[in-house]
Amino acid sequence: MRIIPEIRAFEDDLVAWRRDLHAHPELAYRENRTAGLVAERLRGWGIEVDRGLADTGVVGTLTRGDGPTIGLRADMDALPLEESNTFAHRSQHPGRMHACGHDGHTTMLLGAARYLAGHGDFSGTVRFIFQPAEEAAGGAKRMLDEGLLTRFPVDAVFGMHNWPGLPAGRFAARVGPMLASLDTFDIRIAGHGAHGAAPQEGVDPVAAAAQVITAVQTIVSRNVDPLKSAVISVTRIHGGDADNVIPPEVSLGGGIRSFDPEVRALLCRRLEEVVEGVCASLGANGTVEFTARYPAVINAAESTSLALKTAAAVAGEANVNAETDPVMVSEDFAYLLDASTGCFMLIGNGAGEGGCMIHNPGYDFNDDILTLGATYWARLAQNFLRKRGG
Repeated sequence: MRIIPEIRAFEDDLVAWRRDLHAHPELAYRENRTAGLVAERLRGWGIEVDRGLADTGVVGTLTRGDGPTIGLRADMDALPLEESNTFAHRSQHPGRMHACGHDGHTTMLLGAARYLAGHGDFSGTVRFIFQPAEEAAGGAKRMLDEGLLTRFPVDAVFGMHNWPGLPAGRFAARVGPMLASLDTFDIRIAGHGAHGAAPQEGVDPVAAAAQVITAVQTIVSRNVDPLKSAVISVTRIHGGDADNVIPPEVSLGGGIRSFDPEVRALLCRRLEEVVEGVCASLGANGTVEFTARYPAVINAAESTSLALKTAAAVAGEANVNAETDPVMVSEDFAYLLDASTGCFMLIGNGAGEGGCMIHNPGYDFNDDILTLGATYWARLAQNFLRKRGG
C-alpha cells in the first residue's frame, strides 16, 4: 500500500473523527452536527465553504491556479436502526446508527481535503461535496435541483462506498452499469370483508394477495431476458387484525431493481398487469402506485479508467478488480452521474465484525482503511488536475 506519509501521520485524527461521527448519527436532512464539524474543519484548512444546499449539504472549494474541476462526493446520513454493538463509540442515540459507513466516507474525504489543502501540486479546482440524505431520501437529486452543479460546476464527479466482503485494501469498479435503479411500489387489494366462518359471503383479499405474490415472481423469470439482471421483491404485507374476520383490504409493498431502462419500464408495466389480472380473476380489485427512487449508476469509461489506475497506483494492481460484477443495491449518486460524468468506486471494508453487511445492526466501518481511502481521494484529485507542462 502506498499510503501518503502525511496522511498516515494524522491517522489517529481520522480514527477519532470517524468514531465521533459514529457515536452521533444523524438521519436524512438532520445532519446538523455532522455538517457543522465538516464545515469547521474545511474552513480551518483554508478551504472555501458553502452551506445550505438540501438543508445540511456542505460544499468545499479548493482552487490552485487554472485548470479543470473535479467533484469528490461523500454522504453523511445514518439509518433509523438500533445498534447492537457494545464498543465505546457505539451510537449514543437510540434508534439511529451509522450502519452503512457514511461516517467513514465523510472522514476519508475530510482526510483528503486536509492533505490537498496543504499541498499545491495540482492546477485546477477540487469540490468536496458532503451530501445529506443518501438513504432513500434522494439528497443528491435535491442538491442538484437547488443548483449544485450550476453554482459549483465540475468536469467530472466521483463517489466511493465501502463494501463488506471485499477484502480491506482492495478496490472494485467497472465501466457501465455499476449499481441498480430502484423503484418502489404500493399495492392495494380491495375485496369484501366477511366472517372467517363464511368466506363465501365475501371476497378474500388475503387469498388474492398470496396469489399476487406468487405470480409476481414469474415476471423476472418469464418476461425478462435471462441475460439481463432484474429483481422484484415484495417486502411488506398487511391485512386484517382479527383471527375470525376476513378483512376488506390488504396492502403490499416492495421494490424493483434493474440496470436497463427498458427492463425497468417492462417490470413496472408487467407488475401492474399481473396485479390487476390476478385480483380480477378472484373478484377483487388490485391497484399499484409506483415511486421512482434512483436511476442506475452508470460509470463513464474515461473517468473509470482514471479511477482504476489511481486505485492501482495506491493499492497495487493485484488489489484492483476492474471488471467487478454489478451490484443490485441502489445509490443516489446516480443522479450526479446523470447530470455529469464520473465513476463510483467500491473500497473493501473486509469481513467486518461478525461478517456484517451494511444495513446490519452489528456493522461498523473498518478504521484500518481510512488512510487508504483518503490517499485514493487525494491521488485521484492530483491525477485529474495534474499540472500541465509541470
